[in-house]
Amino acid sequence: MGAFEGRKLIAVGGSSGMGRQTAIDVVAGGGTAVIVGRNPSRVDETVETISQKGKAWGITADLADRDEVRRVQEILATDHADATLLVNSAGFFIPKPFLEYGEPEYDSYLELARSAFFLTQTVTRGMIAAGGGAVVNIGSMWAHQAIAATPATGYSMGKAALHALTHNLAMELAEHKIRVNAVAPAVVATPLYEGFIPQDQLEATLATFDSFHPLGRVGTPQDIASAVTYLLSEDASWVTGAILNVDGGVMAGRS
Repeated sequence: MGAFEGRKLIAVGGSSGMGRQTAIDVVAGGGTAVIVGRNPSRVDETVETISQKGKAWGITADLADRDEVRRVQEILATDHADATLLVNSAGFFIPKPFLEYGEPEYDSYLELARSAFFLTQTVTRGMIAAGGGAVVNIGSMWAHQAIAATPATGYSMGKAALHALTHNLAMELAEHKIRVNAVAPAVVATPLYEGFIPQDQLEATLATFDSFHPLGRVGTPQDIASAVTYLLSEDASWVTGAILNVDGGVMAGRS
């Protein structure tokens, strides 16, 4: 029997990168997955890939649109209330100096944080009815410290909010046997950076960050998914409220 036999995962931001790999691994472990993503073709491709190994559903939505978030909440509450696993991995990252921020950029990060808050509320209500569950939020090293080369006040604020949500929900939901944890990656090779790096230059550009990490390379989606699936699994049954640094050693210090 697999580690996730009979369990359903809601993967918010599950159509690419870390969320996608987590969903693939959960289904490989006997579970099923609901993929929530913004890009229809990526959602469809992820569902098709997962369906070769198990069962998956796709929901396409712009999580910066409150009406869209409410629609997703309704679908999750109606069709997927039996989910006992949740990963919040939706995100975007565009370096921008603080003095150049406008309200639209600022609001986009706030809306994404808001969607995580209310989607988590919807899913954990189902977990309470089911007798328990596990939530993992994808936070960030940038929530711990600022990096001058990549000014990201909006992104950092949003990820710090996820870290705070993790701690608060770990306390509030413990009585319902729901564990809530987070991982905090450093630079990981995912489509997150396509917003400001041309796709054909992505690999080479990210490689310039190898030396930023004490272990000498940027991360992969599998590096993060392995940590996430551990926190989702019963192997972590006594772990809640943790922010796990999966960052190639960045937070340990500087050479």
